[in-house]
Amino acid sequence: MAAAEHAAGPANSTEYIAHHLTHLKVGEGFWSLHVDTIFMSVLLGLITLAIFYSAARKATVGVPGKWQAFIEMIVEFVDNTVKEVFHLDRRFLAPLALTIFVWVFLMNAMDLLPLDLPGKIAALFGIHYWRVVPTADANTTFAMSLSVLAVVLYYSFKAKGAGGYIQELFTAPFGGNPILWIPNFLLNLVELLSKPVSLAMRLFGNMYAGELVFMLIALLGAGVFTWTIGSTFGFFGQIVMGASWAIFHILIITLQAFIFMMLTVVYSAMATEHH
Repeated sequence: MAAAEHAAGPANSTEYIAHHLTHLKVGEGFWSLHVDTIFMSVLLGLITLAIFYSAARKATVGVPGKWQAFIEMIVEFVDNTVKEVFHLDRRFLAPLALTIFVWVFLMNAMDLLPLDLPGKIAALFGIHYWRVVPTADANTTFAMSLSVLAVVLYYSFKAKGAGGYIQELFTAPFGGNPILWIPNFLLNLVELLSKPVSLAMRLFGNMYAGELVFMLIALLGAGVFTWTIGSTFGFFGQIVMGASWAIFHILIITLQAFIFMMLTVVYSAMATEHH
């Protein structure tokens, strides 16, 4: 019965949206794994590495080709951005920022694929659910933000030492009076934990909302084959609004990738400052 329902497809708008928001997963509850998110994240990560490997392998000393010039422009832009914010050794942070920017951009860009295309391709392999935008999954954005938190802690310990950082947790910003140790620690803990939460929720919220808007626009043309005046207007409305939103969404996916990269650099720079 379930197989027959999958084959028939969603029966109405609610089922259509629910179907497109359902992950291919194994397990249940907290320990479930979103297979589509993991697969797409790894695939796009490999594509990110392949892009830079291809550019590095074909790099020339003389006049660069268009592809090399484009990659060099991105690398220089990210490096200058890191240089303006982070004033210490950036041999680790600059490549990390570059990886974050390109990887997040590619994951966001999956939202520009035709909405039903990934599902149709997945159906050829007997897969009923497949979401292709990893950053529209809170698991992805929180995993990346926790990785950023680890980087922030690394720079905090590197710049201040274990003793210096722990002392700062209990003595800043109100001072070293023992009475203020607990308030200082709680305030610093909230500040520390708010960084990954804000990073994750900002990216997830924007991409999830963008994906949902594409679904709502797609529903405008759902009744095109009924050949009524309303369905005809809906179909052309879908084309116009879909194209307009896709063009605007290019700005969103680029801006969100830049913001995630920039905040990673800013948080790392803040971690090296002494209070």
